[in-house]
This record gives sequence, structure tokens and C-alpha cells, in this order.
Amino acid sequence: MGVDVAVCGANDEELAAIRALFEEWDGVFSRFRPDSELNRVNRHPLGVVILSRVFAFAAQTAISAAAATNGLVDPTLGAAVEAAGYDRDFSELGEDERPLPFRAPSPGTWRSLRLSGRMLSRPPGTTLDLNGVVKSLAVDSALELISGDGFVSAGGDVAVRGGSLIGLPARGEVSLLAGGMATSGSTKRRWLRGGSVQHHLIDPRTGRPAESRWDEVTVAAGSCVAADVAAKAAFLLSDDGPAWLDERDLAGRFRDGEVFVENRSWNELLMERAA
Repeated sequence: MGVDVAVCGANDEELAAIRALFEEWDGVFSRFRPDSELNRVNRHPLGVVILSRVFAFAAQTAISAAAATNGLVDPTLGAAVEAAGYDRDFSELGEDERPLPFRAPSPGTWRSLRLSGRMLSRPPGTTLDLNGVVKSLAVDSALELISGDGFVSAGGDVAVRGGSLIGLPARGEVSLLAGGMATSGSTKRRWLRGGSVQHHLIDPRTGRPAESRWDEVTVAAGSCVAADVAAKAAFLLSDDGPAWLDERDLAGRFRDGEVFVENRSWNELLMERAA
């Protein structure tokens, strides 16, 4: 997945299982391995395909995330990510002189997905990209492999059981007793295509990398995947992000350069911890 994974609280057997989980998921969901299940599903010529159990689990989570965010976090934006220039491993991206396509890819089509058990139907030609949920879902699944208290962190996405002090992007830290915390933004995965800065967070309403006020959004929630989905949605909503999180009683911190904005729920969380 292109990130370091940190684990605390696992014994040797549990640590080996966590390592195997991340290696398996990377092989299943990678956009850059020709033999990954994701690429095999995207190449499948028929409208119906049978998925592995882990792929079906992630697909169901991605469809639920799309429904919960009214399509902001959409698993059908693979073509848009590639059109922006993210068509190979991030470590291999440099300045891409190719101009952006004149027409943006079609907006997300998550409502066309139908999943029944392990059978997925979708319009032929749909390019899935489940990376909106895969890393954080893997973090939650890895924590379940630890029998006692501990945490799992992968690329800034964290799941905790039993309490831990979590460092925040740019500055600060917060005590997380249980659940998950995740950060989404455009500061890390950036590149140039056609002389324009691109990033990986696609706005499904335009098919282009989102133009958000925020550099990063950090959210705390009951699980890492819930925090990750909410952080992506709040980033895409730009100025409306803090209120969107408040409506869902989710704590969020927003970074705009050196300016940090916390929503009402974040401040309530800090006051609760202080008490």
C-alpha cells in the first residue's frame, strides 16, 4: 500500500498474521499489479463477476461509504484517478508532460453497483478503485487480530483499543481511548501533469482532483474506516466540511496552511477528555 505499518500490543503470532493481512490486501487491491484481483475485475468483460471474500467485504464497505456520503466517497472513480496521471506507483510519479484530457471522466456511478454476497454486477467498463476504504479497513481488521489492548497505524490511519496518544499532522497530539483516527488531504500525494498540480482525492461531481479550502482533514470516529471516509467527505465539502461532521457528531480538525480549525464536536471531545 506504499506506507509503513506500526503495531503495538501484538505477540509474535499476531504480528505475523497482521503482516500477512497487509501483504494479502496489497496483492488483492493494488492498481499497479497486473495480476491483482482489482485489475482482473476491472478487465472482466462481463457485467457480473464473482469476488473473493475479502474483495466482497471491501466492496460492500465502499458501497456503504458512498451511500453514507451521498456519493462523495465513490469506488467507481478509477478512470478519473488515472486521467489525473496517477497511473503507476506513486514512487514512480514525476512531472508528466502529457496534457490533461480535454474532457473529464464521467462523474462517479456508484449507484450502478449491485452486490449480492460475492456476486458483483456493474456496467461493463466501470473502473473500480477501492482505495478510498481499503487501507483504513485493513487497519481495523488488523486490530481485530490483537487479543488485548494495542494499536495499528498505517500511513497516518490509526485504530486503537485501550488508549493511545496519537500525533496529529503538522503539530499537536490527542489521546484516543478507542476507535479510529484518519487524515485525508492533498499535501502528500501530489504530482504534476500538463503543468498543473494534481492529487488523488477526486471530486465525483467533476471527475477532477478536488479544489478544497483545506490541506488536510483529520477525523476521530468509532473505527478507522469510519474516520477515513468522513475525513475524505469533509475534505471534498471544503467550507461545508466542519458542519457536515457536526451533523454526524464526528470530531474533526481542519488545516489550511498554518491555520487550524476544529469543529464543535472536536472541541467537545477535548473538553470531555480534560474533565
